Amino acid sequence: MKELDELAGILKQRRQALALNQHDMLMKIGMTQQQYQRIEAGGDVRLSTLLRVLEGMDLELQLVPRERASQLGTSAERETPAASTEAERNFREWEEMMRRLED
Repeated sequence: MKELDELAGILKQRRQALALNQHDMLMKIGMTQQQYQRIEAGGDVRLSTLLRVLEGMDLELQLVPRERASQLGTSAERETPAASTEAERNFREWEEMMRRLED
């Protein structure tokens, strides 16, 4: 990953895969929609903020030597349309429960 735009795209793709909108990030990681929107727009982000976002999306930051990075391919190439993970299912159930409580 060489640019913030690439990171922003990965985060957006993951958020959508989790069936979250930007507003949901407040409940998930304590970040307002505006704060999170700046990250997805490619804004510069502090490492501590990035780690908080990654934790909330069940993602992990890995540092890989450049010579190995080309062997791994892009994140889009590694992403498979597999069934939702248990964490994603649990979050959807929690989200549905919260919606029912709001009604």
